[in-house]
Amino acid sequence: MNAFSTLRLVKSLHTLIWALFAGAIIAIPFLALAENFTLAWVLIVFVLLEVLLLVANRMRCPLTEIAARYTDERQDNFDIYLPLWLARYNKHIFGGLFIIGLLLTCWLSMSS
Repeated sequence: MNAFSTLRLVKSLHTLIWALFAGAIIAIPFLALAENFTLAWVLIVFVLLEVLLLVANRMRCPLTEIAARYTDERQDNFDIYLPLWLARYNKHIFGGLFIIGLLLTCWLSMSS
């Protein structure tokens, strides 16, 4: 497999994994509002495991390091199929949404 094909594979995998975590983060507050606290907490733990992985890797996805082996490009979205603005502010956007979902889940589950 050549470098271009490998990079496309890594970017595709990275995008798929990102979509799973983004979907989980978006689902958490809706699950809390629907009082499906068990699934909300499962997704919170799922996302926290990803956060631990990022912290252990100096806040970089391990797939970014792999993608970097196959290109000299270093734009914020060189390693994932996301628009540049979203790749640039991804942690801010989804980190904030995650905190909101976490706090909402805590609040609603404690008041039930």
